[in-house]
Amino acid sequence: MTIFRTGDLVIAHNNVGSILQVVDKEMDDTGRVVYKVDTKEYCYPEDLKPAPHYFNEDGTESADIKTIIVTGGAGYVGSLLVRKLLQNNYRVICIDNLRFGGASLIDICCHPQFWLENIDINDFAEVDRVVEKSNCYGIIHLAAIVGDPACKLEPEVAAKTNWDSSIHLIDKALQSNIERFIFASTCSNYGKMSGASEYVDESSPLAPVSLYAELKVKVEDYLLNKIEKKHDFSPTCLRFATVYGMSPRMRFDLTVNEFTKELALGRELLVFGEQFWRPYCHVSDFSRAMLTVLRQPKEKVAYNVFNVGDSLENYTKKMIVDELLKLMPKGRIKYIEKSEDPRDYRVNFDKIKDELGFLISKKVPEGMEEILRSIQNGVVDKPDREVFYNTPI
Repeated sequence: MTIFRTGDLVIAHNNVGSILQVVDKEMDDTGRVVYKVDTKEYCYPEDLKPAPHYFNEDGTESADIKTIIVTGGAGYVGSLLVRKLLQNNYRVICIDNLRFGGASLIDICCHPQFWLENIDINDFAEVDRVVEKSNCYGIIHLAAIVGDPACKLEPEVAAKTNWDSSIHLIDKALQSNIERFIFASTCSNYGKMSGASEYVDESSPLAPVSLYAELKVKVEDYLLNKIEKKHDFSPTCLRFATVYGMSPRMRFDLTVNEFTKELALGRELLVFGEQFWRPYCHVSDFSRAMLTVLRQPKEKVAYNVFNVGDSLENYTKKMIVDELLKLMPKGRIKYIEKSEDPRDYRVNFDKIKDELGFLISKKVPEGMEEILRSIQNGVVDKPDREVFYNTPI
């Protein structure tokens, strides 16, 4: 247990927004040590933590530490991102309504550089309160109704969350002189390739075929083209490939994750339209890409868009299955003919590699192995539970 001295700067009850000073040490009626702080409050040792190094001696925040607001920070992508930011010495404020629970944050909820705001992104007054008090350097906007099925199930909620709240947050960021803004978009914006051998890139026409992608395209257009361009504001849109891999808030409604789970549980895997293409990217590389953008000079990323992934990680569903059968040769597969899919595309990712130096760290087979081990070893308990899906199953 930490022993404090008079004059030490401390945090009480994990309130990183308030730095206190120890002014006295006493004993309570039971003989336990209690510390008196400058708010005249008495605290037991377990209620106090040393103030982190990023605070100055007078309790003011050091300019060396940057604060990032992450919306949707408890989600599949966000829960890894907030950890990555903490590991790289950022202070993180997570805005999340914990729609899928808060278990993904258990090991970091008491981290001295982490703060959770359990609010809904659609509560504009509460979002404004957080932004106004945060003195933050940047916002990474992940919060959304994610995926085509979820948006189709709740179209009104999706429109409010993915469009109205995104626009409000962008406007608030501008009003608050926040320097960086990263918007999580999707390669689904491209729709369908015009030719079977072609690749789409950031200059290709956008052809969204779902409400989810339509709303992403609208927000991109607002952020990159509609707002007044300011030299001190640096917004970036990242069009992410189809995600897969292990996360503290696990999902099994994603192609690679779902296919791996089904075969790992000994079931016959039904594959609809094995010939259709998608690009894939590990969820941990999403976080690395966002961190890469944060660290770039503004002139490289401001009012810019990047696909996130690797050109060699485009797969058909049949190719995904072939990789799985290398891990589970006895897997049972049933292909079901599907002649048309409006989302059929291969994506080129040279821009983020050439301009920002970003390279992925994991490939699809590695993600499959992670998921297979987690199920076989019982790390993921009952993977059919609804908590692992964004829509009811």
